[in-house]
Amino acid sequence: MKLGVIFPQTEIGSDPAAIKDYAQAAEQLGYDHVLVYDHVLGAHEDRFKDLGFRPPYNFKTPFHEPFVLFGFLAAATGKLELVTGILILPQRQTALVAKQAAAIDVLSGGRLRLGVGIGWNSTEYETLGENFRNRGRRVEEQIDLLRQLWTNELVDFEGKYHTASQVGINPLPVQRPIPIWMGAMAGAAVERAARIADGWFPQFGPNAEGEAAIERFRDSIREAGRKVEDIGIEGRISIAGANDDRRGEMLEGWKKLGASHVSYNTMGGGLAFPQGHIDAIEDFKKLADSQS
Repeated sequence: MKLGVIFPQTEIGSDPAAIKDYAQAAEQLGYDHVLVYDHVLGAHEDRFKDLGFRPPYNFKTPFHEPFVLFGFLAAATGKLELVTGILILPQRQTALVAKQAAAIDVLSGGRLRLGVGIGWNSTEYETLGENFRNRGRRVEEQIDLLRQLWTNELVDFEGKYHTASQVGINPLPVQRPIPIWMGAMAGAAVERAARIADGWFPQFGPNAEGEAAIERFRDSIREAGRKVEDIGIEGRISIAGANDDRRGEMLEGWKKLGASHVSYNTMGGGLAFPQGHIDAIEDFKKLADSQS
């Protein structure tokens, strides 16, 4: 099981030296990957009165743009896999994402894993000029076009939402295609991930509910004519509300559920950046090593 850190987007600040120190510390500690959340825009809380839940972020919450950040981290590190978990794909132009992702993959020597999802924040779609209502339908076509652009010098594509006639990106990525994982929890979205994704980011703990959800996901993989062992699953463990014993139990739980990856989230722990977060991921790595 590969071990990663979740980049503390909302707490990391804007000091390039501190960001580099954190990423290099994660690599030196032996972590396999760094996972980055994505939001282009925040909004005032009044925009979300009809959501039915309290949004986790607002206009005061900082987010570094993943592709720009990965360009920086590609130069600062040599082995860490760079993972979006997740990039909100339907609010972006597909061909531009293909180009940006290919550039990161080239500059990092083939270290990009592109996690995508459809998001919840309609204000981002509105401001970016994309349709929020059909985002689920569009994402599947986007993934198809991304893979074609990453594996062919010239592409001819005619879909419901995209047209590409004798066009291509150059340079092509090192990985052809770049792995695409999906974040999904709703039934249709999980089924979609089982059919077309290289891996899945579930949003639950390694408990009885999680075990049942993973089994349903694996049933969908089989129904799609794919092999369960070919599709990754990445669990998450948070520092918030969990002591070492609980985090150790969760690590064991994800192993028993057959997760291929686990990431550790140090946000919400009241830690100072960067050293508090670095100390926390060092402690967690020692815990993980003691259980391996």
